[in-house]
Amino acid sequence: METLVCNFHSAHTNSFISRKTPSSTFLTRQVRISLPSNRSSATLTLRGMADSTQNPVLKQQKVIIPNKHGEKIVGLLHDTGSKEIVVLCHGFRSTKEQETMVNLAVALENEGISAFRFDFAGNGESEGSFAYGNYWKEADDIRAVIEHFSGANRVTSVILGHSKGGDDVLLYASKYHDIGAVVNISGRYDLNKGIEERFGKDFMEKIKQDGFFDVKNKAGTIIYRITLESLMDRLNTDVHKACLQIDKECRVFTVHGSADEIIPVEDALEFDKIIPNHKLQIIEGANHSYTSHQAELTSAVLNFIKEILQ
Repeated sequence: METLVCNFHSAHTNSFISRKTPSSTFLTRQVRISLPSNRSSATLTLRGMADSTQNPVLKQQKVIIPNKHGEKIVGLLHDTGSKEIVVLCHGFRSTKEQETMVNLAVALENEGISAFRFDFAGNGESEGSFAYGNYWKEADDIRAVIEHFSGANRVTSVILGHSKGGDDVLLYASKYHDIGAVVNISGRYDLNKGIEERFGKDFMEKIKQDGFFDVKNKAGTIIYRITLESLMDRLNTDVHKACLQIDKECRVFTVHGSADEIIPVEDALEFDKIIPNHKLQIIEGANHSYTSHQAELTSAVLNFIKEILQ
């Protein structure tokens, strides 16, 4: 197993990790949030690290892990020295640098909990080709990550995913039965839904006729291609059936925004109906990306994870 490790200090700006190492004082990142209760605003400060004279240096390590297909999975380990690790999984056409992934990793790090955020194969820095489906393949990427850290005498206590990543972690728990807690942030309950709404009513007809469908931006540039094979991969992925196979001892926490414009909040309610050891929290007013509700999302996730690790 090949592993590449590079150390970084915790300096954060614009939701990305800076590879420049300040000498003594480290930067902070501020997120403006809206509080639905009184419509006022507040500021959440996510600190990569306080002044080095007050706290020990926390290492961030770039780690490369081969998956079962021989593709190199690239991730960043926020290492606090804890034996337990939380694995963070991004969503569709996203990366480990997505705001929610970064904010949660930093928040966990500040609580003394190690976190690993990585790019699925075909995304970000990782090797492989992007594909529209790949849900079970991404669950196997998670498997490669967990096995890597297990081999390093670390314990993956929680796996967390946002959007498509939320489905990935649920599928993982249903297949491997070796994880004690799962956090599903805004995952989709029925993968047959959301396609026509996103690509148009004639989408299925076009892809069956041509064998593929090119998704373009407003300028007409192709940003990715959906093949008939990758579409069927998604349509044949039964999240409902998978959730019924999750061990009853596995604790599942679903978080969803009431104003999610991509995946309706009703999907979260369906998860709550069928997963036995399940906790649900709806964040009022939050959209799919939790644009104005990063603080509330982080607080909810931290409370659950700290309860798990007690």
